[in-house]
Amino acid sequence: MADTHEVINQVPLLSGYNPATNPALSESLTREGGGWGSDEIFELGAIAAGEEAQRWGELADRNQPILRTHDRYGHRVDEVEYDPAYHRLMDVAVTHGLHGAPWADGRAGAHVVRAAKLGVWTVEAGHVCPISMTYAVVPALRHNPDLAATYEPLLTSRTYDPHLSVPAGKPGLIAGMSMTEKQGGSDVRANQTAAQPNSDGSYTLTGHKWFTSAPMSDLFLVLAQAPGGLSCFFLPRVLPDGTRNRMRLQRLKNKLGNHANASSEVEYDGATAWLVGEEGRGVRTIIEMVNLTRLDCALASAGNMRVGLTQAMHHSQHRKVFGDYLIDQPLMRNVLADLAIEAEAATMVSMRMAGATDAAERGDDTEALLRRIGLPATKYWLCKRATGHVAESMECLGGNGYVEDSGMPRLYREAPLYGIWEGSGNVSALDTLRAMATAPKSVDALFDELESATGMDTRYDTYLDTLKSQLGEAGQPTARRIAESICIALQGSLMLRHGHPAVAEAFAATRLAGDWAGAYGTLPTGLDLAPVLERALVK
Repeated sequence: MADTHEVINQVPLLSGYNPATNPALSESLTREGGGWGSDEIFELGAIAAGEEAQRWGELADRNQPILRTHDRYGHRVDEVEYDPAYHRLMDVAVTHGLHGAPWADGRAGAHVVRAAKLGVWTVEAGHVCPISMTYAVVPALRHNPDLAATYEPLLTSRTYDPHLSVPAGKPGLIAGMSMTEKQGGSDVRANQTAAQPNSDGSYTLTGHKWFTSAPMSDLFLVLAQAPGGLSCFFLPRVLPDGTRNRMRLQRLKNKLGNHANASSEVEYDGATAWLVGEEGRGVRTIIEMVNLTRLDCALASAGNMRVGLTQAMHHSQHRKVFGDYLIDQPLMRNVLADLAIEAEAATMVSMRMAGATDAAERGDDTEALLRRIGLPATKYWLCKRATGHVAESMECLGGNGYVEDSGMPRLYREAPLYGIWEGSGNVSALDTLRAMATAPKSVDALFDELESATGMDTRYDTYLDTLKSQLGEAGQPTARRIAESICIALQGSLMLRHGHPAVAEAFAATRLAGDWAGAYGTLPTGLDLAPVLERALVK
């Protein structure tokens, strides 16, 4: 049969683009003290850009985990079966240290390097959940020095071993956390899981957890009610004698996205665990783990924006409409430039929080205070922006972007998760206020950071004055507005001090001065968009 038509004006496959070359990311890496890791990050970015890794991401997302509660003979096994591609992704992530390398690396900037690696390893989001939790578990585990001495070297090992066996005998470990219950959600103090102390120093846990991600992890930090109050516990999947712990997997969640990650409901039916920290201080013990996963939510939201922008730019560079490439048409240029500004601002502030985390872990109290107030605000605002950002990027591809083959629907389904994980937007916004109340010096640290850019732009100075007034009237009804304003002020400070002049000018005109409408692509006339788009080109 003769061909009915010729395939023309279709966009070539995006391949070989290394996300490590993104200017905002690479500049932030150097500025925050991680420039020494640029070669490692470029190497990982090259893997992420390859067809093989992209295929792993597709397979892991499409072939969702399967729960096996019993074997063929009726024995309880409580195992999750993953597509082999999931394990390939995990292996790359662990080998490149995304799960715990900074805790075993004494160099300044180690957490920044790890953050940038997370920013380029964007082929599939589901497997990053256990990677993030493993990264976050180490500081909390240190509240029990004996447990930390045994397990921290294995949590930072660059060997991935997915088999269930005694944790202390494995070459490397993956960790999770189990906090949420049906009746409480983010209100973990409403937890009802009970922890009964035993004569040998262990505890017996009985109860139910509503969300436990990555249930095949080797060990978990679990919140439960001990005689002294809500406490944090170390719970291994396999006990030291080789028997399975009594952690029963009830079902896997049928989720909007994040399909490769086996979020589950768990019953502790007399499970054995060990106390981490003091009884009654479970939230304080585990809070650092929450902070670090919160950082990863901010980093992931910024990464989500960069991936969506890259797809939109690539499409616009190759697709012609009405005789011209999309990227040469004024209205599309406005949309793309607006998306690029948002992605750059998100990248800069999330990497700044990674830098503050790195300095805080090395004992810098001022940076710790800045992180205390800046991180929940950053997490709040970037997560709010990510979903709309990828939706606009998807729209740049038209109908081609709405089909699964483009990868944009998967990216879109992931975006809302970041705002929900570790507490919804309200939780992050309220925690911003909590920082002001419980650590008032964090406000001083914030303004020390923000005032370093005063005098550079009158629009920024005005915005900063407004923020000061807002903080003076802080209360629960204004929590979201305050969190948003803090993050935008941080972005503005970074833009003015370190950003490209054209990007900084556009940010000041729109995000600070408000010359902007309600949708992307409403930048005012008179801005120089050519440099903004040049930085976002797919080369």
